[in-house]
Amino acid sequence: MSFLEHLDELRKRIVSSLLGVCVGVLVSFAFINQIVNFLLTPTRRVLPAGSRMIYTQPGEAFGLYIQVSLIAGVVLAAPWIMWQVWLFIAPGLYQNEKKLALPFVAMSTIGFVAGTLVNHYITFPFMMTFFASFNNQDLVFMPRLEDVFDLYSKMLLGMGLVFQMPTIVYFLAKMRMVTAKFLLRHFKYAFLIIFIIAAVITPTGDMVTQTIFAAPMVGLYILSIFIAWIVHPRQEQ
Repeated sequence: MSFLEHLDELRKRIVSSLLGVCVGVLVSFAFINQIVNFLLTPTRRVLPAGSRMIYTQPGEAFGLYIQVSLIAGVVLAAPWIMWQVWLFIAPGLYQNEKKLALPFVAMSTIGFVAGTLVNHYITFPFMMTFFASFNNQDLVFMPRLEDVFDLYSKMLLGMGLVFQMPTIVYFLAKMRMVTAKFLLRHFKYAFLIIFIIAAVITPTGDMVTQTIFAAPMVGLYILSIFIAWIVHPRQEQ
């Protein structure tokens, strides 16, 4: 394919992905109240007794509902989006590599969903508990609705991307570009790079949030070593 043909193919895949997101948004908007309550539960649990979240702008709450429906639509459309990504890169692969389409879509989708669940049930509640620990007789923790959700959405996206690491390593190992021995030998460099990446993608500048992002990445890197080790013997056979 020529350069212009690649651009045209990219345009088609982007349009198809956006159509899938639109369908996801319409579906999620039908259950918007349940979704918003679910997303705000970790914050409500750490609020002091008698305290509530607040919003200070007239359209802030309505804007939140729109943002939630957009994010939920992207999550629902994730398998379709991953399939469009695969269709874009598949023409540049060999025939045996194209057989990896189904594992690619399945693993990338599972990884993204796993990242969002870890964010909702572990990392975000832990971080909100830390921030709420400064509540005392002189300070009252009353977070603004938009600020809470902005932080939540950034962490959601960040964790979803972080949990793609095993998928990436799996396919790199399948293509014989990395091995378990290579990943293990460069663990100390990966450890440093992980904390640098965590510092870049961390929504706030504190060390606690950075560590919350870095810890799952270190665990996923170790998991990736085992994945590469499992794939490599099969490749040798």
